[in-house]
Formats: sequence, structure tokens, C-alpha cells
Amino acid sequence: MTESNNRTIPLLPLRGLLVFPTMVLHLDVGRDKSVQALEQAMVEDSEILLTSQVDLSVDEPGADDMYQVGTMAKVKQMLKLPNGTIRVLVEGLERAKIERFTQKEEYFQVEMSILSNVEESNPSEELALMRNALEQFEEYIRLSKKVSKETLQSVQDIAEPGRFADIVSSHLPLKVAEKQELLETVSVKKRLQRILDILNNEKEVLGLEQKIGQTVKKSMEKTQKEYYLREQMKAIQKELGDKDGKDGEVGELREKIEQSDMPDQVLTKAYKELDRYEKMPSTAAESSVIRTYIEWLTSIPWKEETPDRLDVNHAQKILDEDHYGLEKVKERVLEHLAVQELTNSLKGPILCLSGPPGVGKTSLAKSIARALERKFVRVSLGGVRDEAEIRGHRRTYVGAMPGRIIQGMNKAGSTNPVFLLDEIDKMASDFRGDPSSAMLEVLDPEQNNSFSDHYIEETYDLSKVLFITTANNISAIPGPLLDRMEIIPIAGYTELEKERIAIDYLFPKQLEAHGLTKSKLQIKDDSMMKLIRYYTREAGVRSLEREIAKVCRKAAKKIVAGEKKRVVVTENTIEEMLGRPKFRYGQAEIENQVGTAMGLAYTTAGGTVLSIEVSLAKGKGDLSLTGKLGDVMKESARAAFSYTRANAEQLGISPDFYKEYDIHIHVPEGATPKDGPSAGITIATALISAFTGKPVKKEVGMTGEITLRGRVLPIGGLKEKAMSAHRAGLTTIIIPKDNEKDLEDIPESVRKGLTFIPVSQLDEVLEHALEEKE
Repeated sequence: MTESNNRTIPLLPLRGLLVFPTMVLHLDVGRDKSVQALEQAMVEDSEILLTSQVDLSVDEPGADDMYQVGTMAKVKQMLKLPNGTIRVLVEGLERAKIERFTQKEEYFQVEMSILSNVEESNPSEELALMRNALEQFEEYIRLSKKVSKETLQSVQDIAEPGRFADIVSSHLPLKVAEKQELLETVSVKKRLQRILDILNNEKEVLGLEQKIGQTVKKSMEKTQKEYYLREQMKAIQKELGDKDGKDGEVGELREKIEQSDMPDQVLTKAYKELDRYEKMPSTAAESSVIRTYIEWLTSIPWKEETPDRLDVNHAQKILDEDHYGLEKVKERVLEHLAVQELTNSLKGPILCLSGPPGVGKTSLAKSIARALERKFVRVSLGGVRDEAEIRGHRRTYVGAMPGRIIQGMNKAGSTNPVFLLDEIDKMASDFRGDPSSAMLEVLDPEQNNSFSDHYIEETYDLSKVLFITTANNISAIPGPLLDRMEIIPIAGYTELEKERIAIDYLFPKQLEAHGLTKSKLQIKDDSMMKLIRYYTREAGVRSLEREIAKVCRKAAKKIVAGEKKRVVVTENTIEEMLGRPKFRYGQAEIENQVGTAMGLAYTTAGGTVLSIEVSLAKGKGDLSLTGKLGDVMKESARAAFSYTRANAEQLGISPDFYKEYDIHIHVPEGATPKDGPSAGITIATALISAFTGKPVKKEVGMTGEITLRGRVLPIGGLKEKAMSAHRAGLTTIIIPKDNEKDLEDIPESVRKGLTFIPVSQLDEVLEHALEEKE
């Protein structure tokens, strides 16, 4: 490279354009500095330096925004247009390099040096390169059809290699940066070599475009324009090795299938569906259906298992950490672990945790999963009416999906999770099918190793799953379904258990939830017991937790408001925070009453105390039954009435009482439905008390079914009923003699506070329940 003496001339920055030496072209100039630079050039010798901008978005470029090498040009012609811009005709003369800027304010003026072409010592080499480049340029013009034949003729007449290279460069579809690279290359040999590389690349691209065009043209005869565009894209992706097209999707799905570890039968089905998907056009409606199906097949765990932690002591520790009491449930879970540890082949049992709301059925299932270190999945069945919710929809339906069982397995990601089927007693059936019947296959250990989902269509092994179901009322579960489950009743908690749960579990949880600590809020033990007795009456602990949360909110308000720095809740201050007591603790009745007996009932919310009242009025012997009684309870009332009438003389009642009095039997809380046979002896006792005038002892509660001959038959739910009697403050319970065996299920703290009197005849009931008149 050789440099001549430096010269000072005006500079014109170009945006998105580059001028090579020997080029002649028109420019439109509109920027003020550029216009003044042109005018200054015309004043002098019409020479100006043309330099390209590095960044096209800059409207007012500075010295750093322009390339340092440009082209010195001569202004041949200048014409002012009506819109204020100036059109000039320029001719490129020489390469030039900016040495420094001498003027930047009104217009750009620079001191520059001319860059002469550097030629090789061997002219034959440059000549050979030029001839080769000419051949390539001719081929490029033939393929592109964007350069005129006149241009080719003018290029063919050039004998100087440097000028030839600049003319060819000006006709190539290059970006400004690429053209600038050629402009800055002063070596003619290197410039020609670079042009050869560019021409070879352009020829390859043009040939590829032509090939793609021919490929697409064949299929264009049969399809619409949209299909043409898709095929063109596919051909481009194939040539570029791009895997984002459908071929890439097929490859990804094939890889997923290979890694899914499916059984051979399912694997064959998956590959068959993949072949259909590959041959099917992307626009086909079934294409997305097949893809979704294959993705479900590959996402379901077929053989993945999580190792069980079969450590009975560890499981005992976890269960005790999470739950207080519930000894029988914990014992059953530990038995399962012990047997599995010995055999290592036990099929997953179906456990059903039945009990009132709030006793910890769902959280207990979570604890079992934590103890086993298995994945945990919960599916709520409350309100499910459609059989397809369990078995899935067939793929012929729009929006078909697998059932909740397969969805749960997919979520678990293993073949042996703890699977909780919540609220199984609340499934319903209608014209869409019977989901409870569909559950028979799921919950049958002899069948669920080949569970069939309508969507998946292939059998799936559920035998390793530990299914746990929950129910509030097992009587609402169909018999065949109930037969497949092992029932573990959870009756509820005693007052002492509730107190421990509140202190050890609920209170710390609510402290954390409300941003408090034990140093800021303290609830005394006696006040916690008062809260349990006078503000809650339930089998579980949900209401108890709500009341504790209320105390925490009140305390938080006082602390934030600055009233107190530390709140201590005592037996005397609890009413200030929670208001008047909601319930009365102690005797269900304040005094002995005639015609009123206290029965014990079992509901889905646990046990409860049921007051039964009998009223007599002069009349014709009409029998009225009120209180929203069910058919069975009405029949029990009629049986009690028939027994009283048949044994009137022995009971000391006028034989014609039914002709002289209208009898009204009422069970308070009339808005609540009541049914069942266990109120038989209670209705009979209240009826006989009303006619004999003997009051019923206020501390006595009773339960038992009555026959027309006065026999007392056994009932269910004794544990729940005993706990409700204990909560209500009763001290004596009359129970059927056949229920004596159930007394061991009642917690010891409840048994100590109650006296149980087993009876087999109504005479014995009356002897213990009625008080003799003075």
C-alpha cells in the first residue's frame, strides 16, 4: 500500500450505500451538513469524499459513526428537487483514508490520503484470477437474471484487474459491511480471491433456490398456494438440516418412544401411530390428535418406580410427627410396611379412611406417602358423574383425554405412588354413566394389574399403587365398591386429644401464618379447653383451627396498633376476643323433664345428641310426627307407639289413652333431616314418660332399635355417639347389650367419664332412664 500527499476535502456520509471507484451513480442528499458539504465541493474543484455510515439508524452521524475508508469522487452534476433535496451525479475516483477531521460543525471536512491498488509482482496470477472471476460472474448472471447482459459486456472489456474487481463488487448483492471490506482491501489479488468466494457462494444459493423451486413446482400442480409455501419451507429445512419442521417433530417423538420403556405391545402401537403421523399432512385435523396420543403414551410411567423406605420405626416417627392419636390407623399402615418388608411382593391394599370432616383423613394419606417416601397424588371424586372421568374418553371425541386415574399416574411419574381418591362417597351417576362402577376395576387388587383406559386403549398396571380412599359416610358407597376396600374408621377426637392437637399442631401453624411468635401471643391451657368446649362442637378440628386463627388476628391487631406488646389469652379474657360462647357445656338438659328423652345419633359430621319430645293433648288419638324425619325413623316411632299401646296396663297407663289424646312426637332442629332406627328406645322412653308422668333423668342418653315386643337391637356408630355424649356432658349411656363388644373402641378418656348400661329389653331401659315419682 502506498500513500500520496494528504489533501483536505469535504466529506459526504452515505446511509445504506457504498460507492466503489469507477462507479457512476445518482445520490439524493437531504441532510443539512451533507448539502453544505456538496456546495463547498462545488466551490472548490468538485471533489468530495464519500464514506458509509456504520449504523444506518443514526440521523446525525459523528466522526465515530463512519468508516475510515471511503471513495474520493467527483461531482458531475447537481440538481435541486422541489422537495428540498439535491440529486447529484457522482463518479468514484480513488480509495481514500480519513486521517483526521478538520471541520465538524457546519459540514464535515477531512484530511485524507489516497490508497492506491497494491498489485502483485506476478501479473499473470492476477490475470488468471480475473478470468476465473469473469467466468463465475457470467454463471451468476445466468442464474440470477438480475444483472443485464450489457453490464456483462462492459465488464468483459476491462483489462485492469483492480478496476474489474471494483465493477464486479458493485453488482453483487452484498451488505454494506461486506462491500466495505472489499473497499478496504487494497491488494488486488486478495480482492479478486474474495470476489471468487462470494460468487461461488451466491451460485450455490441460487442453484439451491432453483432446486427448491423445481421441487415445489411438481407438487404445486395438485395443491393450493398454502401447500406450496409449506413444501418450500420443508425443502429449505431439509437442505439446511433444520429440525424444527415436522421431520424434527417425528424425530423427537421417536426418541421419546425409545426412551419411554413401554411394554412391547404398547411400543408396537406407538410406532404404528408414529408412522401414520409421519405420512399425514400437517394440515389434517387428525394430525394433532395422533401427536397428543403419542405424547400421552410416552409421558405415562410404565416401569419407573421410586424405592420404598420400608422402615417401620421411621414411618412411626413420621406419622406421630404429623398426627396426634389415630392409633388404629397408624397401626394398620405400619402392619402394611412390616409385611412388605418381609415379602417385598405385597400388592397395594385399598384402604378407606372413613370419618367426619376435619379429622385428618387427607393429611394422613400425605403422611403415609412421606413415610414410604413415595410420590403422592390426590384426585377429588366429589360430584363426579361421568364414567369417562375415570376411564377416559375415546379418541373419536373432540377434546378426548385420559381419565383421572391415568392423569394422576402421569402427574406422579412413577408406577407406585400413594394415590388418594378423596370423597369417594360423593360420586353420583346419571345418563352419562356410573363412575362408581368404573372404580370397581381400579380398586380390585385382582383386576387392576390390567386397567384399561378408553383413551390409552392399552392395559395399564395399577397393582403397585397404594390406593387410599376417604369417605364421610360409607353407607353412601355402593356395596360392590365397598367390598373392595378395607375400612378404617376415624371417629373423631376427644377433648384431651383436641387440646393436644391445638397446642402442638394448630396453634404453632396459625402463629406462623399470622406472623406471630410464642413470645407475642400465648394461650393458656385452661383457656384452650374453654375454647374447645364453648366455641366448637365437632368431631374434627377445622372449627377449632378457625377459632384459633380468630384469636391470632385479634392479637395481631392489638400488637400492630400498639395497644399491647404481648397478648396472653386466659380463661377470663377469651370471651373478650371471641364473644359470647356459642355452645353450652355440661348437661344437655338443666333438669329432669317429662316427655323428653336424649338420644344419640350418628351423622356424616360425627356423633350428635338428639332431643326427642312428646306432647299430649285432648283429642281422638291422632299421631303426629314432625322434625323432618326419614321413613325409617317414622317407622321406629310407630313401633314405639304400638309397644306402648300393647303394654299400657303393665306400664301403668290407661288402656284407652290412644282414644283420649292426640300424640305429637317432635325432634328439634326441624330443618335438619334425620333418619335411622337407633332412636327407637329413645322415642319409646319419651312416649312412656309423657303418659306416666315420670321424668327422664337429665344425665342419661340412649341409643338402640326397638321391636314390637320390646327387644333392644344393636346399632352402629357407638364410638361416635359416645364421644358426642361426652361432649354434651351426659354421664350415663344406655346401649344395646349386643354392642358391648364395641366399648373397647371408645377412647379411655371418654370411657372413664361415662357409665355404660347394656340392656336387651325396653323394661331395663325404663328402669334406668325414668325417675320414680315421689
